[in-house]
Amino acid sequence: MKIAVGAIAFLLLLGSITLFVIYTAGGGEFGTPVSAGEPTDRTLPAAEVAARDSRQSTTAARLEVFQPKQILFGDLHVHSSFSADAFQLTLPTAGGEGVHPVADACDFARFCANLDFWSINDHANSITARRWRETVDTIRQCNEISAGSADPDLVSFLGWEWTQMGSTPDNHYGHKNVILRDLAEDAIPARPIAAAPPPGVLSTFNTGQTGRLTLGLGAFALERGHDMIRQLNEIMSMERCPLGVPVRDLPLDCSEAVATPAELFAKLDDWGHAATVIPHGTVWGMYTPPGSSWAKQLDSEQHDPDRQRLVEVYSGHGNAEEYRPWVAAAIAADGTRRCPEPGPGYTPSCWRAGEIIRDRCLSAAEDAGDDVDCDARAAEARRNFVSADRNAGPWTIPGLLPGDLQGAGQCLDCFQPAFNYRPLGSVQHMLALGRPGQSPGARRFRFGLVASSDNHTARAGTGYKEVARREMTDARMGEIGRTDLVLAHRRPSAPRSEPFPPGSTTPSVAFLESERSGSFFLTGGLAAVHSRSRDRGEIFDALERRETYGTSGPRILLWFDLLDPNAPGGAWPMGSEVQSTGIPTFRVRAAGSFEQKPGCPASTTDVLTPDRVASLCLGECYFPSDRRRPITRIEVIRIRTQQEAGEDVASLIEDPWKTLSCLGEPDGCQAIFSDPDFPRTGRDTSYYVRAIEAASPVVDADPLGCSRRTEAEPDAQCRELDPCFGREADDDCLAPSEQRAWSSPIFVDVAG
Repeated sequence: MKIAVGAIAFLLLLGSITLFVIYTAGGGEFGTPVSAGEPTDRTLPAAEVAARDSRQSTTAARLEVFQPKQILFGDLHVHSSFSADAFQLTLPTAGGEGVHPVADACDFARFCANLDFWSINDHANSITARRWRETVDTIRQCNEISAGSADPDLVSFLGWEWTQMGSTPDNHYGHKNVILRDLAEDAIPARPIAAAPPPGVLSTFNTGQTGRLTLGLGAFALERGHDMIRQLNEIMSMERCPLGVPVRDLPLDCSEAVATPAELFAKLDDWGHAATVIPHGTVWGMYTPPGSSWAKQLDSEQHDPDRQRLVEVYSGHGNAEEYRPWVAAAIAADGTRRCPEPGPGYTPSCWRAGEIIRDRCLSAAEDAGDDVDCDARAAEARRNFVSADRNAGPWTIPGLLPGDLQGAGQCLDCFQPAFNYRPLGSVQHMLALGRPGQSPGARRFRFGLVASSDNHTARAGTGYKEVARREMTDARMGEIGRTDLVLAHRRPSAPRSEPFPPGSTTPSVAFLESERSGSFFLTGGLAAVHSRSRDRGEIFDALERRETYGTSGPRILLWFDLLDPNAPGGAWPMGSEVQSTGIPTFRVRAAGSFEQKPGCPASTTDVLTPDRVASLCLGECYFPSDRRRPITRIEVIRIRTQQEAGEDVASLIEDPWKTLSCLGEPDGCQAIFSDPDFPRTGRDTSYYVRAIEAASPVVDADPLGCSRRTEAEPDAQCRELDPCFGREADDDCLAPSEQRAWSSPIFVDVAG
């Protein structure tokens, strides 16, 4: 009896110890915290920076650009492992390489990408007080490395991402990057401002005792699970700042969050620091509900034309430029939703969902000998799909596999489009929107254009070479939410759709169509500014005056001006607003990017060790030859502004309005053109240009590998798919594509 009692006592003690260890692990106590790190304390040689400027000046002179401002290239959208989704990419389940701290982004920008400027933009809802302080310190260190030089090799900006995702078109505002001009202690906020979820949408969860034990079991079950649980716990431990308190009176360690752009702008005004706000991902359907439109942000509250002066036209998540007249869901005035029918070049995903259910229904009815109305089942499936909030349409089709939706939901005739394209968030649609009558204080969207990478492995400016798809893009995001890892997707295939319960929650956007979306990630773009010097203030001023353009990755040189003898220097640059009653005349000049040599230059290999070059730069750096790629043509886009809120924009967007042929000469291309229609139309008009390079191999340029029924039917549904997702690790999924640069518009208003 004594032995039995002792055994029971021992087992109870062992169980208690086990529970204690699991409970402790569930609090992240055994994990290693992510830190910001310290950048390499070396600059690029001054001669290297001078050579960049000299080569650019030589090209400018050949194009008759005299006394030009410097064109500087940067990346204003970079994530480190401080962002929760970026940290997930470091895990073995996503094929991760390990942690990518803020310091890696600094080193990559300087030694791998050879950028002129960059900013850090981790998700604010992942940034604790400790992480913010470390981020500030690391960005200061990165900037100070060359701050004493009159021509710093790299200027580093501090920032964050305001990551808002609504469940419906009405409460969705989207993602915005906040870029701060200064780094001094009295010129930056004490904490970033995150996005609060709309009512009924959860952003984090309270684990409780049972949840903590579950997390503890996960910590032991997963490779690097302890690190992941520590990351989650650190984020969840943040306490929300009290409402209605001035920003300077809030506790330093609380998490500040607001639900709308109006509140974000008000918080920035409360701080009073110089900051610019750049919307991005405006057409990306992974998190943008079908039917969402930027029209609702064109009012005096949700848009601040002084702070929000730029938009990200392109990133590693795809192109956001082009308007199309179709939508993923038709929404009536009373809010009811309808699945649109397919049209040329586009099949809504909701429509394809109906076809999937019809095919299953017919097959099941034939096998069972039943008489079932499969057309009614298809109509029901479309209703369920389009009625699901939070982009949860795919969850209404039991047992849906990644290839089942084929090419549905995609813009098949867009240049390198974002996944599940939402054209009412496109840049062209924004520029066409006028002043809604119901918003007397509203001003138009007068956006300049930039591009960036939106990279989640602390690699700033990855678009310099089309290599290493799994590391230079975010393609591994698809690994995070693979269908076979998500229990909710393990439902058996069924011949009938299931409605998505109102008010229910779904996992992160990473778990919605992750495989298909994993084919749409690109190496990313660049922001270019026409700056008076390499000084940080001058770069920020160029952003503020919209003297900017974006590229799909290559360092294309681009000048776009409105000729006017009364303007300083005889021309108004891109981004300008002018008034006129006459015929506007424009001049555009462009030169292609340099062909790249393999490997890395001595300016990198003399500083970084071979192992560091291999792990950080992946053995490939920005390494220009003396040969420029040819510019084949320049396209001019003319967009006339709505005069009434309900006016159809399709007829106002002319893309392209003009196509200017180029000879493909190494020195570049230039042209002059006019708009004789402007005086008689009586419409304010915006003009911008695209400079297009000769086709070259590009990662994920043909994301789905869509084989249509015949070559003569480009609008037909895909017959077979060979998507980029799921290919061998060394397959970069290269396809020919015409890389390009987009100028900021010049806004010409009718005088008087």
